[in-house]
Amino acid sequence: MGINKVILVGNLGKKPEIRYTSNGKPVANFSLATTERWGRDESGERKEHTEWHRCVAWDKLAEICGQYLDKGTKVYVEGRIRSGEYVDKDGIKRYTHDIHLDQMEILTPKGVKEYVPDEPAYSEFPGAAQNSQNESASAKPLPSPSNNDVDLEDDMDLEEDEDDFLN
Repeated sequence: MGINKVILVGNLGKKPEIRYTSNGKPVANFSLATTERWGRDESGERKEHTEWHRCVAWDKLAEICGQYLDKGTKVYVEGRIRSGEYVDKDGIKRYTHDIHLDQMEILTPKGVKEYVPDEPAYSEFPGAAQNSQNESASAKPLPSPSNNDVDLEDDMDLEEDEDDFLN
């Protein structure tokens, strides 16, 4: 038995992008920045490193992300790493690593904007250009969730939905 679990606390780089699979299942994609800070360099400036993570949410969680998250929102997320590969336009094999979310909690108080480092262009993420061209999903407006007490375990048979969306 193995464990594949990721826990991150960070800030969104931009509002989530919501798409729908051919079966009508919502999928939210967003980037999450986690920043480490330590000591000072010779000039007295704080040392820091920001890591960007590609996050993917499905079904009810995707709808909630689309409705309530925005650039700068601080969130706690739990999920698992999913790896993929593709061949880019130059024929080079590339690899992707996404965090597929099981749980998300908003940490930013309502109406408060938090600082987010400048996000690299989406095209700098491996697979971004190829994935956006091959997705059969199209953007549609989201319906409002019926309530805030959502049991995310109800429709969590993600294997077949993820394969449908990613292929």
